[in-house]
Amino acid sequence: MKRPKTTDEYIDLMHQAVYEVDEIRSIMDEDSEEFAPFRPYINMLDTQLRKMYDDMLSGSYKFDPNGPELPFMEVVRRLGPRLPFGNLLKVIDETHRFGLDVDGK
Repeated sequence: MKRPKTTDEYIDLMHQAVYEVDEIRSIMDEDSEEFAPFRPYINMLDTQLRKMYDDMLSGSYKFDPNGPELPFMEVVRRLGPRLPFGNLLKVIDETHRFGLDVDGK
């Protein structure tokens, strides 16, 4: 998955990430064993992603060129391939730190 080329594409990725967290939250109770690894992290992911998304919608979001990775990346590393939308979060982090893919690279 490549970094988005436009702000609208980036906002769509954030919306998708918020949706994915909502999906995991809704099915955690149904299959508590399979989703047990997510339980300690789901509220943190939800809070961070919704804040970024809300900031984007309000116009107060700021990219952080070459800044540190986003805090949720620790969760992405910790859960690894068990996190079904980990690649999506990696792209969001890369876009936050390196900007939109305006050159198509």
